[in-house]
Amino acid sequence: MTLTDLLSPQAVISPLRANSKKQALLELSQHAALLTGLPERELYESLLQRERLGSTGIGDGIAIPHGRMPGIGRLVGLFARLDKPIDFESLDGQPVDIVFVLIAPEGAGADHLKALARVARVLRNQTVLEQIRKIRDPEMIYALLAESAAQAA
Repeated sequence: MTLTDLLSPQAVISPLRANSKKQALLELSQHAALLTGLPERELYESLLQRERLGSTGIGDGIAIPHGRMPGIGRLVGLFARLDKPIDFESLDGQPVDIVFVLIAPEGAGADHLKALARVARVLRNQTVLEQIRKIRDPEMIYALLAESAAQAA
């Protein structure tokens, strides 16, 4: 499984305008609902429930919120470059401007963890991160992520 198995060009949002973690998760849930056909409120609650366990802000301005949902047949990702960084209660205390949401089927188990690791590996590449932060166009961001994922595989 590669990043492009999780992410479609329509699942890249740039820029995402949000003033808080909750607002960002709500906006991303709305977009995820359009892509998956799942109820927006349930998606939001799933992401929020995971955040209550501890922030998914992994540091370096990156957050990988994730949740499990009934009624979805495969792992689905959404990528967002925020218009301006927001507080995400990250491990390093830094604001977040890059968010990758991962929605998994309820029984995804190891596949869910492997997907999280792949996303983190691509986004931890400083060169990729710098380029993403310079690009505004969602299609160009998708192309960059796809190329980076292919190199990381």
